[in-house]
Amino acid sequence: MQSPEPSSSSPVLLNIGAPLLPFSNSFRPCTGVNLEDGDGYGAGGKRYATTVETLTQREPNSMLAAMFSGRHTLPRHPDTGMVFVDRDGKHFRHILNWLRDGAVPALSESEHQQLLREAEYYQLLGLADCINEKLGWKKDENLLEAELTRKDVIKYIQAPRVRFRGVNLSGLDLSKLDLSEVDFSFACIKNANFYSAYLRKAKFRLTEATYSSFQSANLHECELIGANLEGSVLDKANLQSANLQDACLKQCCFIETDLHSAHLQGANLMGANLSGANLEGANLKIMVS
Repeated sequence: MQSPEPSSSSPVLLNIGAPLLPFSNSFRPCTGVNLEDGDGYGAGGKRYATTVETLTQREPNSMLAAMFSGRHTLPRHPDTGMVFVDRDGKHFRHILNWLRDGAVPALSESEHQQLLREAEYYQLLGLADCINEKLGWKKDENLLEAELTRKDVIKYIQAPRVRFRGVNLSGLDLSKLDLSEVDFSFACIKNANFYSAYLRKAKFRLTEATYSSFQSANLHECELIGANLEGSVLDKANLQSANLQDACLKQCCFIETDLHSAHLQGANLMGANLSGANLEGANLKIMVS
């Protein structure tokens, strides 16, 4: 016999990021569901307690609101009734704070970008708008005006050999363009968007590319020697055989990134997220002078 869906005042337990371990019976009054596998006996994850009212009121068109609207029958953990959500639980506390009181946390730019991805996943449009606004303020404060537009770049890449050496392309949306073998060496491309761009064998030697997005981009055999990519997002990018020697990769996201046979000698990976990354054959040796 299925348990009824929780009412708006019922407490809800959420496990974000890993299947559940069985809990003690003291948790049984907290109704919830398990969204992952039928066993649900893994370890880890972040666990949160909240109410259906919190999950549904501020953003009524979100995925969370739809899940707990009572319109759907959700599978439950047999012992705890806890909800399992297959996401990284690091930022979910910020999601809950937003849903409770509309607060956007003060975070670094890279953390705001990570939180933005979570907001988009949960379809929290209000939170996503606020984060984009904050990121926009930082761009206005910190960036010089780009010397070219997306249309300019599209026009120039029709030529057989393209160089943007030393050019400021900061803040440009260059997503999904074919930029293979383009030379961006010494360029300034901060906060640029290269989402799903084709950048095979492109050159980024000593390029300033902080807080840029290379998500799902093809960077196969790219040269990024000495490049500064601090805070950039490279989730699910193809960096096979890329040369990242001496690059600054602090706080970068490499979630499910393909770094097969990549050259990472001397690269600074402090605070980088390599969850699910393929590092087979990658050269991680530290060069000692």
